[in-house]
Amino acid sequence: MNTLLTSGLFALSLIAAAPVAAQETIRFAVTDIDGMEALQREMGPFKEAFEAASGLKVEFFPVSGRTVAVEAMAADQVDFVLTGPAEYVVFKARLDVQPVVTWVRPDYYSTVVVLDASPIKSAADLKGQKISFGEIGSTSQHLGPVDLLTKAGLTYAVDYEPVFLNRNVAVEALIKGEIAGIGLNRTHIDSITKKFPDQKFRVLVQGEQLPDDILLASAKVKPEVVDAVRKTFAEKGDALLAALTSVEENAKYIGGKFNPAVTDADYDVVREMYRNIGITEFTRFVGE
Repeated sequence: MNTLLTSGLFALSLIAAAPVAAQETIRFAVTDIDGMEALQREMGPFKEAFEAASGLKVEFFPVSGRTVAVEAMAADQVDFVLTGPAEYVVFKARLDVQPVVTWVRPDYYSTVVVLDASPIKSAADLKGQKISFGEIGSTSQHLGPVDLLTKAGLTYAVDYEPVFLNRNVAVEALIKGEIAGIGLNRTHIDSITKKFPDQKFRVLVQGEQLPDDILLASAKVKPEVVDAVRKTFAEKGDALLAALTSVEENAKYIGGKFNPAVTDADYDVVREMYRNIGITEFTRFVGE
């Protein structure tokens, strides 16, 4: 074998042996961050830490919501999407996506809150009342609170009237007696307590820890790239979390972790929450 051919084969063997991560760019979107400027501000430190830890190059793909994100993935414009539990269920029903890693949020659970002075003492007392929920289709502000009421024996939109008000508007309506309760998550209880310091709120019912936000991958992403991403979170999670939570907007993840052992079955509880509001096929986002 001549020297030139030998050298060429040796060079090819080095390329083949190089880590896949060093050869790839992944396109990354977040469903609840609107626009490139916000995406760079909120996720920039995480991006830098992830690139350093993995060898992958991250290219941000800004979206204006969950529908745009799923359409972008269907069109092969994006490889990985960070989204919420309720959104994941729809992604999975529409596309052959694969769960990669969850972004665990401590104390991520749903509640139904009333005024402390309210005569309502149990979920059963909400029968015939108006109850406000947060963003329609939200896991923690809509589906989760509805699940709590369903478990208490109240049928959605039959035993009570669901309304969807801005959080502060909902609190004002609660104070005026126009609604009887509000579906919130724990973080939002902290928010309204600070916003309305003269009011005392009472948690009427509280749920268990909800399924977490999830990073999912398009079926078109090469398996070795998915494995490289999952391995990076498994082995370098502390550094990634520190970078992520260095930005105030990501404070909800403080004290959390990344779980690469996630399976699709972990989100069956969310599918049951959809059924509580009358949705049995999961190919459309609520309110879409």
